[in-house]
Amino acid sequence: MDFKDYYEILGVDKKASQDEIKKAFRKLAVKYHPDKSNGDKAAEEKFKEINEAYEVLGDPEKRKKYDTLGENWRTYQQSGAQGGFDWSQFQQQGGAGQHYQYQGTGGFGEQDFSDFFSSIFGDMGGRFRQQRQSGFPGQDYQTDITLTLEEAFNGSTRIIELDGNKIRLNLKPGIKDGQVLRLPGKGGKGSGGGKAGDLYANIFVRPHPLFERQENNLKQTISVDLFTAVLGGDTEVQTLTGRLKVKIKAGTQSSGALRLKGKGMPVYNESGHFGDMILEIKVSIPEHLTDEQRQQFETLRNSFHSK
Repeated sequence: MDFKDYYEILGVDKKASQDEIKKAFRKLAVKYHPDKSNGDKAAEEKFKEINEAYEVLGDPEKRKKYDTLGENWRTYQQSGAQGGFDWSQFQQQGGAGQHYQYQGTGGFGEQDFSDFFSSIFGDMGGRFRQQRQSGFPGQDYQTDITLTLEEAFNGSTRIIELDGNKIRLNLKPGIKDGQVLRLPGKGGKGSGGGKAGDLYANIFVRPHPLFERQENNLKQTISVDLFTAVLGGDTEVQTLTGRLKVKIKAGTQSSGALRLKGKGMPVYNESGHFGDMILEIKVSIPEHLTDEQRQQFETLRNSFHSK
């Protein structure tokens, strides 16, 4: 039997992350799913091959064992692929201190996985055979949801229509841009009694004209007049829960910052916990002075220089 390059089957690099492998599998599974192949035997075999590759690479432990063989597959094959094969000679490739045990396959008769897979992993193919007997799972669906920052702060609700059904999606306070929500069983219907696929909701939060989100914190720039910055005083700032009076210390410098505890975004899935509001100070300098005002500033300047 020939070595099967599962990385090549899924179209990923050998250094690909588990998440990258999962995404590649999902993309190919959608393309070659039996619901789309219309009885095409080649597509069905490709779908089977993709599932076999993901059965290995999608499981970190199986992937380690597969990677351990690597180019030493011929040595393994020539050993007769017996249970007594010495894995210790490959421990360095698989990582220090790792040990792999191989159990003989015995006889399985007609197999849904390739002989190559079964010779390495034994009866691990049973799970896929059971899946084939119970039909193919439905296709996973994706939808995009766009929110304002205020909706992300307060939480929101969306109604999604899918295959004639309405799905109510409750979005919790603190949800983030780029977050993906998984709704199990809300995707396409399975065939032959297979379970339904999943629905993935991709979250997008629009930029806000006033606030910049930094994880759970909110940042905004506020303008403070020269006299308040020098002498100190109060100013009002906008938050997502309303306006708030803030005390400015005397001698506040431009580009200085204030932190308002608990005035940022809600922490997702942690009720009662909030990030902070970061206020970046911008001191506003008067641009148009009367002759009298200019003279007063010069007098003030000279008073500092005379010290």
